Amino acid sequence: MERKTAIFVDGIGASAATSGVLNALQGRIFGLLYLEPEPLALEDIALRLGQSKSNISINIRGLTDWHLVRLVRIPGSRRDHYQAATDLVRVMQEIMERRFRWNMRQVLTTIQETRAIDEPVTPEQEAFIKQRLDTLETFFRIMDATAGMLAPGSPFPPPLFAGAAAAMGAGAKGAAAVRAGGPDAGAEGSPAGTGGKRSKPPPSTRRTK
Repeated sequence: MERKTAIFVDGIGASAATSGVLNALQGRIFGLLYLEPEPLALEDIALRLGQSKSNISINIRGLTDWHLVRLVRIPGSRRDHYQAATDLVRVMQEIMERRFRWNMRQVLTTIQETRAIDEPVTPEQEAFIKQRLDTLETFFRIMDATAGMLAPGSPFPPPLFAGAAAAMGAGAKGAAAVRAGGPDAGAEGSPAGTGGKRSKPPPSTRRTK
C-alpha cells in the first residue's frame, strides 16, 4: 500500500473507532475503497489490509447497511466487488436519521414521561425540576431540528430559534431564582411535549444499493 493511502486509511480507521457508528476496521475498509478509482474484490481488500477474508466480509456488511459502501457486479467475474460511496450528503442523512435523531427523540419522550409523574414535592423542588427539564427539552429540540436540515425536502423552521431563545432565557432566569429560593422559579417558557409513545429504532437494512 502506498504511503499516502496508508496514512489516509489509518486515519479514517482511528476516526471511525471513536465515532460510535463504525469500528476501526470498518473505517479502514472505507478509507481504502474511497481512494480507489475502481471497485475492489473482497479478497483484494483483505490482502491490502492484512485481514482475513471472513473478517472483511463481516465488517463490510455494516458499511453496506450505512450505505457507505455498495456491492458492485463486475461482468465476467464471480467475485464480490465493493466501491465506496461518494454521495456524502446521502450518507450523512442516513447516519443522522438512524443514529442521532432517534436518540434525540428518546430523550424528548423521556422528558414528557418525567413531567407526567404526579408525586408530592416541595414548590422549590418542582420549580427546579421544571426548569431543568425545560432547558434540556429546548436544547434537544434545537438539535433535532438542526439535524433535520439534512433531510431532503424538509425546510428548516425559522420560528424555532425565536421560541428556543425565549425558553432558554426563561430557563436561565429560573435557575437563578431557584438558587435564590424563589418557589415560582422557572415556571415560564415550557415548550410543548413530544406526544405519543416511545418510538422504536428503525431496523437496519440489509440490502445494498
